[in-house]
Amino acid sequence: MGNCPTRCQSNLAILENSSDSATPDQQEDVIVSLCDYPSFTLTEQTMSIGEKLTIISDDGDFIMVRSISTGRESYIPTNYTAKVTHRWLFKGISRCKAEELLMHPNNHNGAFLIRESETSRGGFSLSILRRGNSSSLDCVKHYRISQLPNGWVHISPRLTFPSLHHLIQHYLGLDGLCCQLTAPCFIKGLDNMMEARPVPTAIRRPTINWKDVTRKRPESDNPLVSEGLREAISSYLQMTEGDDSSWDT
Repeated sequence: MGNCPTRCQSNLAILENSSDSATPDQQEDVIVSLCDYPSFTLTEQTMSIGEKLTIISDDGDFIMVRSISTGRESYIPTNYTAKVTHRWLFKGISRCKAEELLMHPNNHNGAFLIRESETSRGGFSLSILRRGNSSSLDCVKHYRISQLPNGWVHISPRLTFPSLHHLIQHYLGLDGLCCQLTAPCFIKGLDNMMEARPVPTAIRRPTINWKDVTRKRPESDNPLVSEGLREAISSYLQMTEGDDSSWDT
């Protein structure tokens, strides 16, 4: 087997093969708050943990942000935020902060995120929320994602994937971890807007009784079935009438 090009040795290689079917919201880079931050008046919060923010200006160590939910602006340290790529890759967060984000009440069993590993330089970890029943507590499980020299990644050495996208897509539909992956970690201000989008209304067309069509002409000026088609249907029904086995295969 030949060696991969040099670019496959970098961490960027595991993100190159992104799904073409991803929606714009999934591919958008999002800035998320990592803490509850008070307003200047100290009476209300400017932003809350796990909330989408808009950057107004960036001064390096500090940034001016606007809350998507409240519209309030604040000047905060840059490390109070995280960049989220592909909807589930959280950059610059710790294991503890991942647990805090996933324990948000809006997250359900199987909510997940991928973060940069704190112990393995250039590596990643998959964090999954496992909601307990009445007799057990909720918890977050962490899985180390290892990378092979050719850029492929895996949690189990027996099952490797060409990218993080392929790994996520696999575990979204199958068991093999503490639970199936269900949805990326909730982001306030992003997921709210996605849920608010109107759902297309399905219009059910009236069911046509073909035998009735052949027996009487619709009184409407615009009948659903033309005269020629009505005659063809009538002939067909006469040929098949009484033959209950005509559709057996």
